[in-house]
Amino acid sequence: MTDDDLLARHRAVLPSWMPLYYNEPIEIVAGSGRRVTDAAGRSYLDFFGGVLTNMLGYDIAEVREAVERQLATGVVHTSTLYLIRQQVELAEKIAQRSGIPDARVFFTNSGTEANEAALLVATNYRRSHQILAVRNSYHGRSYATMGITGNRTWSASSLNPLQVAWLHSGDRLRGLLSRLDADDRLDAAVEDLREVLATQTVGEVACLIAEPIQGVGGFVQPPDGLFAGWKKVLDESGILLVSDEVQTGWGRTGEHFWGYQAHGVTPDLLTFAKGIGNGFALGGVVGRAEVLDAVRGISFSTFGGNPLATAAGNAVLDYLLDHDLQANAARTGAILY
Repeated sequence: MTDDDLLARHRAVLPSWMPLYYNEPIEIVAGSGRRVTDAAGRSYLDFFGGVLTNMLGYDIAEVREAVERQLATGVVHTSTLYLIRQQVELAEKIAQRSGIPDARVFFTNSGTEANEAALLVATNYRRSHQILAVRNSYHGRSYATMGITGNRTWSASSLNPLQVAWLHSGDRLRGLLSRLDADDRLDAAVEDLREVLATQTVGEVACLIAEPIQGVGGFVQPPDGLFAGWKKVLDESGILLVSDEVQTGWGRTGEHFWGYQAHGVTPDLLTFAKGIGNGFALGGVVGRAEVLDAVRGISFSTFGGNPLATAAGNAVLDYLLDHDLQANAARTGAILY
């Protein structure tokens, strides 16, 4: 079968809004370490990592063996209505690493789902559907997460179940605050939050959700300390701070394990996904027990945190820590920068 045959079949059965990269799209059929091979036998150095997901690379023995051990039990899925040892062990590791006191973890299948779960928790805890979000942000492709995505290209619907007010990002390259130096931009962004609260919201606000570094928005990095400045204002009204760590988590920034740590503040909730599964569908939300337990009614996840995905997640996190990939990110980041 040629690439053209597969491309024609793809176009015949999949939606037109699912893009493919390259004028001549490629099928990746094998991978090892940092390299992948396409159906024509061409080898590539992978700088994309499956949308920042294959954090360790391809065919990592420790991950493959952990998944094979789980497969050998015959149990791929039970649902979260049963005890899952791999899930509990991974939750313990993530809770300890989160920096959030008395943390609880809820697993999902993706970053979109993780942010949906954070919205569910925050709106229940605060009894409000008012959300603060940041211009140029991206939080997912589901109905609610599109509503808090401040990037028109990636927001596929103008309909929104939430009432959203938008903040300046502190971007140093564009927008009204870009003409200011870093310290003045930080102060102006915090003042912007006060102005938005005073003029665009009514009564209780559930949360502010923000990425420490905007990924889809162009890897926009706000001034260090912006989250701390925001949280000081939020705490005056009990508004939650949600740090979307889907792209910035797991030591990727080099300097810190979580992106929020550059700001000298601890969020009320953080969301994660992508790299922790190294290709397996795995995401989640972490928060204080008081906050995460605020959901009224029964909820669970059919596939989130399943035995196979969490077996992979445990192996990925252990590998990341054992090989100090955070320090490697700091070294290689400095070279690339």
